[in-house]
Amino acid sequence: MVDANNNVADTAGSQDAVETNGLPRRTFLLSSVGAGALMGLGSTAALAQSVAPGEELALLSLAEASRRVRSGEVSPVELTQACLARIERLNPSLNAFITVAGEPALASAMDAENEIRAGRWRGPLHGIPIALKDNMDTAGIRTTGASALFENRVPEMDSEVARRLKEAGSVLLGKLNLNEFAYGGSSSATHFGTMHNPWSLDHATGGSSGGSAVAVAASLCFGALGTDTAGSVRMPASHCGIVGLKPTYGRVSTRGVMMLSWTLDHVGPMCRSVEDAALMLNVIAGYDPLEPTASREDVPDYTQALGMATGSLRLGIAGAPYFDDLDAEVASALESAIEVLRGLTAGTQGVELPEATNGGRLWGPEAYAYHLPYFSQSLEKYLPGTRASLERYADADALDYVQARREVDLLRQSIGAVFENVDLLIAPIMRTPAPLLADGGGGGASANASAFDVFGLPAISVPCGFSSQGLPIGLQIIGAHFAEPTVLALAAAFERATDWHERRPPL
Repeated sequence: MVDANNNVADTAGSQDAVETNGLPRRTFLLSSVGAGALMGLGSTAALAQSVAPGEELALLSLAEASRRVRSGEVSPVELTQACLARIERLNPSLNAFITVAGEPALASAMDAENEIRAGRWRGPLHGIPIALKDNMDTAGIRTTGASALFENRVPEMDSEVARRLKEAGSVLLGKLNLNEFAYGGSSSATHFGTMHNPWSLDHATGGSSGGSAVAVAASLCFGALGTDTAGSVRMPASHCGIVGLKPTYGRVSTRGVMMLSWTLDHVGPMCRSVEDAALMLNVIAGYDPLEPTASREDVPDYTQALGMATGSLRLGIAGAPYFDDLDAEVASALESAIEVLRGLTAGTQGVELPEATNGGRLWGPEAYAYHLPYFSQSLEKYLPGTRASLERYADADALDYVQARREVDLLRQSIGAVFENVDLLIAPIMRTPAPLLADGGGGGASANASAFDVFGLPAISVPCGFSSQGLPIGLQIIGAHFAEPTVLALAAAFERATDWHERRPPL
């Protein structure tokens, strides 16, 4: 097992020595998941993804794990042990986790198990092991922002999203790697070492929520949270072959999350299925009276949207520049995905979107303002690239910032007109599959992703294909403000009509 300082420690005990229903633990786990369940992940998954003894349960979806916990078929402790075993084996090569909270996680899992046995089930996330991007405060567990500046920082209070997940009974496995202070799109600029794409270790993960995407894709946890300011949930989700949802601006509280941009920051779930994302969104969405950007909009049960009929939905295919300069394999995958979507809906039409304000005019000055108090005392603790990016805005033009902020307000008000003739928008996320780390890992944000942070619209990435090198390709579905149910409905329908989401990396 890996302890809170990311060191290996043997605290799990011998699983073979524990008896369950008259069977040794290892035999029980193998029989409870079984060959049929593994094949249910997809034939490619069953053949490609290695599973060491004791890890089998970690490959379940969040939703399926939840159903088994609720029925008493498996326990939160068993799920947590399976994830910790997998983290111990795979994290050294993937580098998804900065901090693994093994002992607290097992204690939380035992508490959840006791509550569920006593009939105090809190909901679908009760007893489910999840992990958080390491820019979200967690009381008693260090929160570093992937920076030497906060290497030993241990918050006294939870972020609002961490509080909600704990209230729902989730088991927090630990904190996930990212670009330092979420500033960048490659997930290689971090004090704690580069993250590696589980589909091909020499390729980038996308960023800045690279650790979250890797941990979910590699089945180190059942779900994770990321932050999205210019695509940082959806870009790594696309590159790592998982589902990543950026909700409407203000839908999920950002209180207690290290700020990159007050105007553009979003928090969203990263999971292996659309249903899993809906389950997590049910918990983290909602008004926070202590967060100025939080919306009072009513929160529906997002899982109710998953079976919604999609035949009447009108789809808008985003015009230039969204499909410009696509890699040929990405273009082919998107073309095939759109053909599937046409069969699921009332059809498609071209849509021209307004030009989005350059997000850097906002996040640059806002990030500089956030970090200014630390510069005078600890400038040397920032990575050179992060420091240079922040210092670039030391003399930002105040008038330009005010104008950019006003443009965002106007765009968020006017973008609703786009949805008078269509219900959802379709666009690529990344123009190429994951680049090689040796080539720099890709660097900056994709305009295809960052525009929807500016608009504040809900957007989801779902797997829609693979390159000839076996690297995932993502499809982006975008809705009107607070139209997450419609976005989830089409994403779920696409998922049912295809099998891309069933594939697992060849770890």
